[in-house]
Amino acid sequence: MELTFDGAQVLGPEGWEDRSLAVAGDRIAADRAGRAVDLGGFRLLPGLVDLHGDGFERHLAPRRGAVTDMALGLAALEAELAACGITTAMLAQFWSWEGGMRGPDSAGALATALAGFPAQLDLRLQLRLETGMSDSFDAAEALIARAGIGYVVFNDHLPRAEVAAGKALPRLTGQALKAGRSPDAHAALIREMCARDSGPALEALAGRLAARGVLLGSHDDHRPEDRLRFRALGAAVAEFPETVAAAEAARAGGDLIVMGAPNVLRGGSHAGKVAAEALVAEGLCDVLVSDYHYPALLGAALKLTVSHDWSRVWSMVSAAPARALGLHDRGHLEAGGRADLLVLNPATRRVEATFAAGRLVHATGAAAARLMG
Repeated sequence: MELTFDGAQVLGPEGWEDRSLAVAGDRIAADRAGRAVDLGGFRLLPGLVDLHGDGFERHLAPRRGAVTDMALGLAALEAELAACGITTAMLAQFWSWEGGMRGPDSAGALATALAGFPAQLDLRLQLRLETGMSDSFDAAEALIARAGIGYVVFNDHLPRAEVAAGKALPRLTGQALKAGRSPDAHAALIREMCARDSGPALEALAGRLAARGVLLGSHDDHRPEDRLRFRALGAAVAEFPETVAAAEAARAGGDLIVMGAPNVLRGGSHAGKVAAEALVAEGLCDVLVSDYHYPALLGAALKLTVSHDWSRVWSMVSAAPARALGLHDRGHLEAGGRADLLVLNPATRRVEATFAAGRLVHATGAAAARLMG
């Protein structure tokens, strides 16, 4: 496809620019190309790069056991992502004892389905590895190698405090049903993992993954000590630090700090953790991600532009996550870059068109009418 967009404001590294923007093939062109399209009144911005999103679970398994054809769910997922202006998406897939869509079998099935899916967007897998599952680290590592997974995050969702205090385990029956176990068997597994020393196995695995060039991160660091521990393993990404102190420890170590866009939209964490908007204001957040709600990524960015510079905010949802993944051809609208961009209606604050690698993957409203000629 070759098009030249005239009349729109284009977001550059220093702010809004009044200039034309051309697309030729899958790249941003240096000169005018193809048919001219008048996009006066619209804004052109780099496509969103989502470093961590698990909202895809509802597309693939709307009800327990309802997964029949993952390709159908992936097609619906891709349509939602495009409508949200997301052109590169890391699907945050669990490798967890929780079962269902979060179990190892589902991780393998999703990797297989994604490999055979004719994606129009850049869809990639992030593996969220539960640190207590050291007995399955070899299988997880094999999947990482086979599927070419380039981003692994260490999670620990075990209810350690409840187990240590001898209290009833939270959400036990529902988790057991998802995992295909009896509640008693599920409780026994949780207690065994809490008693297990997975540290040496985790250290060895992290070393092998880092040597292979896999980006490593940790999830929900609560204390500075948590961040220091995972940094020592080579995990240079701090996803969703729960306290200011943990975020400050990440910043002091030069780590990438990632927070959830839904937290920004809600005005705070639904679980009572640190507010993402406060971290942004303090310079303690580098990247925003969709987390569990894809529309939140655009919504949070637009909310932050009320009090922060557009270029800085948009970098958090486009250029910065792209750099973290080593994808230097996107996150900007400069000649030679990958033609990932969205057309924003500033009056309605809606994405009216999305291009991924130069292909029109979403179009609606007045922008669609102009693009269709």
